[in-house]
Amino acid sequence: MKIREINAMRGPNYWSVRRHKLIVMVLDLEEMEERPSNSIDGFRERLEAMFPTMIEHRCSVGTRGGFFQRVEEGTWMGHIIEHIALEIQTLAGMDTGFGRTRGYGEEGVYNVVFSYIEENVGRYAAKASVQICEALISGEDYDLEPDIQEMRELREAERLGPSTGSIVEEATSRGIPWIRLNKYSLCQLGYGANQKRIQATVTSETSSIGVELACDKEDTKYLLEQAEVEVPRGDIISRESSLEDACDYVGYPLVIKPIDGNHGRGITVDIQNYEDAVVAFHAAKEVSRRVIVEKFITGEDYRLLVINNVLVAAALRTPAHVIGDGKSTVKELVDKVNEDPRRGYGHENVLTMITINDLTRTI
Repeated sequence: MKIREINAMRGPNYWSVRRHKLIVMVLDLEEMEERPSNSIDGFRERLEAMFPTMIEHRCSVGTRGGFFQRVEEGTWMGHIIEHIALEIQTLAGMDTGFGRTRGYGEEGVYNVVFSYIEENVGRYAAKASVQICEALISGEDYDLEPDIQEMRELREAERLGPSTGSIVEEATSRGIPWIRLNKYSLCQLGYGANQKRIQATVTSETSSIGVELACDKEDTKYLLEQAEVEVPRGDIISRESSLEDACDYVGYPLVIKPIDGNHGRGITVDIQNYEDAVVAFHAAKEVSRRVIVEKFITGEDYRLLVINNVLVAAALRTPAHVIGDGKSTVKELVDKVNEDPRRGYGHENVLTMITINDLTRTI
C-alpha cells in the first residue's frame, strides 16, 4: 500500500460542515484491493489482540463490536486503516470518532478521512496506521507503544495550554467555531464581523497596559504597595557587586528571581547565605537582565482566574516532589507516585506525571 497525499482540513470542508479538523489521506491499496479482510488468515484475531478496545467501534452496523463484525464479513484495508488511525489517537489520549473511506475515482485508490485533535498527531497517525495494518496483514510483530508515546509528545508540543484550551472548549460547547492561527496560542473564535481573537488568556478586549504591568514584577509590586497590599521587602539589582548590599537590606532567608521570567525559570527560594545567593543571582541572570532579591515567605502558591473582576477559580500549585522511605531510590519513588491514576502525560489529567531531568539526577 502506498500513501499518495496527506492533507489537513481546518474548517468547514467537502467532507463535513460540522467537523472542521479532518485528515484526508489518499491511499493506493495496490495489490490489497483484491484482498479484503476475510481473505487473510488470522487477520481479525491479530487485529482484536492488538486493539481490544476497538470493540467499542460500532461502524455502520450500529452496535458494539460492529467494526469487528465488518472485518469478519470482509472489508477493505482503507476502511480498517481509518479505524486504526482513530484508535491510536484515542490510545494516546485524544478521543476522535469521525471517519469515512470513499473512492478516489481510480481503481484501488481511496480517500481515508478521519478526525484529529492536533494536526501533527493526525498526520503521524495516518502514516502509522498504514504501517500497523501492513504488519497485521503479514503477521509480523508490531510494538504500538513507541507510536503512542510519539503521539503524546507531539500533542504536548503542539496542543493549546490549559488556559487557552479551556476557553476553546467552552466556545465549542456553545457552538462557536474556532481556528488556530499559528502553532502557538493565537486562536480565532467565530467568523466574519463577529470574530474575536485570543492568545493564551489575552483577548482583543484585554488592556495592553494591563498586560505590560502583569509581565513586570517591579511595576506590579509598586502598584500593589500603592493600594496598601502587603508585599515582601525586596530590591532590584543588575550587577553582582550590588548583591551583598541587597541581601543585607532584605535579610535572610531570600528569594532571588528574574524580573520578567515565567514558568519558574531562574528562581531560587529559601536562600540562607551569601554563597548560595551568588549562585542564585547567576541563575536568574541567565533569564533576565535585572534580578529581584526578595524576602522569602512560606506559604502556598495559588493560580487565580478572574473573569470580569470576579474570582471564578483557584488552583493550588504544588511542585513535583517525592517522600523518601529510607530504602527506595529516587526513581523508584517517582515511579510509585506516577502510579496515581490522577496523573497523566503533560496536561491530559488533573495531575502531571513526574519526569526525571538533569537537575533531578544531581540529587
